[in-house]
Amino acid sequence: MLYFVSFGLLLAGLTCINVIFSYQSKYIDPHFGSTLKFQLLMLPLFLGSNLAIGYGIKFGLKAVHQLGYVLIIAKCIEVLISVGMGYWFMKEVPTWKTWIGLAVIGVGIAMVKQK
Repeated sequence: MLYFVSFGLLLAGLTCINVIFSYQSKYIDPHFGSTLKFQLLMLPLFLGSNLAIGYGIKFGLKAVHQLGYVLIIAKCIEVLISVGMGYWFMKEVPTWKTWIGLAVIGVGIAMVKQK
């Protein structure tokens, strides 16, 4: 059960943070004032996202008992979300190289998990 809770919290928190930064890069003027205003308005969302990520890692550690593995999974979730954000905000279609890279990451996870 902790696996699902951890995965859900990590997915929610990382997705929220990536959506905020993707939105900022696409729609917010890069000048300091407008970027600062946007970041200040997003502080409550960042707080919630960071809490979700923190608890996701905590519950993942309780389930797996290996922090390195939990952090690797979190980073892989973020890589998948980043590919999705690139498509959603910038209309970047993943190429075959992207899929090969994701497959290499998957093989790496399998290798790390082996004892």
